Amino acid sequence: MGTAGRRVGVVLGSLVLLVVVIAGVVYALSEQRANKKVMIAAEAIVIPTDSESIARGKHLARSISKCIVCHGEDLAGQVLVDVAPMGRWVPLNLTRGAGGVGGQLKDEDWVRAVRHGVAPDGRKLMMMPSIEYVQLSAEDLGAIIAYVKSVPPVDKVLPPSTLGPVARALLAANKLPLYDADVVDHSLAPSPALPIAATMEYGHYLANVGGCTGCHGPGLSGGKIPTGPPDWPPAANLTPTGIGSRYTEDKFFKAMREGVKPEGVAINPVMPIGSTKEMTDDEIRAVYMYLKTVPPKAFGGR
Repeated sequence: MGTAGRRVGVVLGSLVLLVVVIAGVVYALSEQRANKKVMIAAEAIVIPTDSESIARGKHLARSISKCIVCHGEDLAGQVLVDVAPMGRWVPLNLTRGAGGVGGQLKDEDWVRAVRHGVAPDGRKLMMMPSIEYVQLSAEDLGAIIAYVKSVPPVDKVLPPSTLGPVARALLAANKLPLYDADVVDHSLAPSPALPIAATMEYGHYLANVGGCTGCHGPGLSGGKIPTGPPDWPPAANLTPTGIGSRYTEDKFFKAMREGVKPEGVAINPVMPIGSTKEMTDDEIRAVYMYLKTVPPKAFGGR
């Protein structure tokens, strides 16, 4: 082999070594961030057992906190993402059936998981939107847990969640917010219970605990959805700059119930219309009232 050939070989070998080193660093950092435990003390939240509270919890779990979007209609979990670069993301089977965690959790474990995104042993729960759920009132949280504990057992053994190379790189760079346990304010007390009514204050509460800020951003100005796949469209601007006079109250109801924009075209199916269509009139009206009061912002502005 000539001198030029040896030089090419050295360069290629160096590049391969560099790639291996970078991959090793990314893997180590992502493992560290994914597996770092967060120990949360048990919290005493009353979990009711009466039928009225369980019915209230069912409504909240379906239409407001939208548990069914990730865990499925029967709460038995599902493979939500299975794309090699990102990995396999699998929300758990919450029932008491085979493969489910429902029969293993104490009341304080449910509270820890929902409010803090943390398992009993301190493991962080992937994609658990605790940054929103930590703002639930104690009454609503208790009702949701009561309902989840009451659902029929479903035998469903799911594969474990995994992280693909792109997800690991983003996680290592702190660009993929998969674990709310890393950012949630664990010292935050449950929100005070508000009257269930068509008020701006109740709409603000519903927007916070219902995940509006999770997709549309803390200022509701829209933009890239942080945990969404690359092909997901950006979330819309919900501030007066975005919805402005386009959305009358009637048109807002139509959007939330039927998934149709004022122009008559369908809202992208990423929007969980299956849940929002079950909101009560007072809930939808309250959210609309709140959105009319948020500060106007340019699309994607913070």
